Amino acid sequence: SHSAGLDLPGRFLFATLTLMTLIAILVFIEEAVYIYRKIPSSKRSIIIWINAAAPVISTTSCIGMWVPRSTMFTDFTAGIFFAIVIHKFLMMMIKECGGQKVLLRRFENGHFTISTGPCCCCCLCLPRVPITRQTVFWLKLGTFQFAVFRPVLVFLSIVLWTNGNYVLYNLSPKRPALWISCFIGALTLFALWAVGIMFRKVRILLKCKNIIPKFALYQFIVILNQLQTTIINIFATQKIIPCAPPLSSTARGSYIAQQLLIMEMFLITVISRVVYRRKYHDLEPPESVAEEPGEKNQTP
Repeated sequence: SHSAGLDLPGRFLFATLTLMTLIAILVFIEEAVYIYRKIPSSKRSIIIWINAAAPVISTTSCIGMWVPRSTMFTDFTAGIFFAIVIHKFLMMMIKECGGQKVLLRRFENGHFTISTGPCCCCCLCLPRVPITRQTVFWLKLGTFQFAVFRPVLVFLSIVLWTNGNYVLYNLSPKRPALWISCFIGALTLFALWAVGIMFRKVRILLKCKNIIPKFALYQFIVILNQLQTTIINIFATQKIIPCAPPLSSTARGSYIAQQLLIMEMFLITVISRVVYRRKYHDLEPPESVAEEPGEKNQTP
């Protein structure tokens, strides 16, 4: 490992970031134990999955930072995990409404607004879609396809990579990397779109369940994990990030990305603990939906 060649500030940075990762893991374990003891079993695993996203990304970044050669595998692991978490977040919103049957009863004559980000925020002319079992099924499929196809594409990339055909961030049209990246990008947008559509519908109903800060945390994980890393890597490939021997600019790019992710995911882990900690009563059953859920189901 090249970490032998680190100067003192470099060693200090590595030590601090590794410590942050360890603290994030401990905070998560403590949170998982709490969830296991206090939360009904129907929601338990979903909430543990969602809470695990930040510490897992932090851990893979930390391993990638110590063992630079493993970067591709750590990125892939984080990517697969993240695809599953997007699906779990959608399922959590359905569960928090009382499950699919109750959700359909609650919004019997309602409509989904599908002109929402990240796909169609500008197309305001899109029709509103009635909320039925079919449309909820399509939304679930929208996130589920990502959880299935992302690992498949990752596997394909690894096969091509061992064969020497796949070069990460080599974005020439003749190379499979570009096409695989575009395809993954499109699948990601579809999955995020499905979550966005559902969130717009349930956010007022689930306000008492803190859904807005939960959604904000989930969005941060998406943006930092996907966008930030991609932008830094493109900068590195285009040599906008200068090389500093012994590191090439791409190696430096992936370092910067990993170190930022460790700090950001550490913060998100700590904030998640606060946001998911509160105790809530369940929502009123849909018959009495006329009376607005007032102070009575907001227990600090």
